[in-house]
Amino acid sequence: MEAGYLVSFANAEIMIVGRHIAARVLWMEHTTCPPNPERSFPKVYFGGNDSMGSHSSGLGPHVPLPEYIENMQKILVHLKNLSERTRVIALTCPPVNEEKVRRNTSTIFSELVRTNELCQSYSEACINLCKELDVKVVDLFNAIQKRDGWMEACFTDGVHLAAEGSKIVVKEILKILKEAEWEPCLHWKSMATEYAEDSPYDLVAADGKTTLNPSDWTFHREVQWD
Repeated sequence: MEAGYLVSFANAEIMIVGRHIAARVLWMEHTTCPPNPERSFPKVYFGGNDSMGSHSSGLGPHVPLPEYIENMQKILVHLKNLSERTRVIALTCPPVNEEKVRRNTSTIFSELVRTNELCQSYSEACINLCKELDVKVVDLFNAIQKRDGWMEACFTDGVHLAAEGSKIVVKEILKILKEAEWEPCLHWKSMATEYAEDSPYDLVAADGKTTLNPSDWTFHREVQWD
């Protein structure tokens, strides 16, 4: 399995709710989440499963668009109200490689409908909702398609992100962190370094008498995080 975008945020406090639709998360909020959590930067990423076409049986993960919008609104408003310092972003439904989805669908599944027409409608609905709620949003549907050869490069099976797709997610999240007019700013260059005091245990300088404090060195992080 290729490393996903969450690996790039390995040192962040992350609560993962995987492979769920927004409706299920509303239920989980009252059964599994700690009371009144104060996470500084929650990311809400739903729509891929919600936007699947409806199954003829009425079963499956499909959520009608109006219900998806209502569920997302409840989630985003809840997170925004956690504290004045909570900064929320949403990620839209990404596109899919429709042909690859068809090729890779296992026979254990019944009919699966994933189309970019559906993905786009849920993505646009998410963007419009975020504008109404003043929530920052990553337009993954369009961001991924800007990459040359995105259909093959960005997905493992036509749906789940490969390393290249995950890099785009990270890039777009960092762009928001850098450009958002938040106080305090959450971009890494704007955050104070903890435990930055000089120490006799740091590397010894060329004079052989002092040590070099590496706390504010950034050259080793510029390529990945700038």
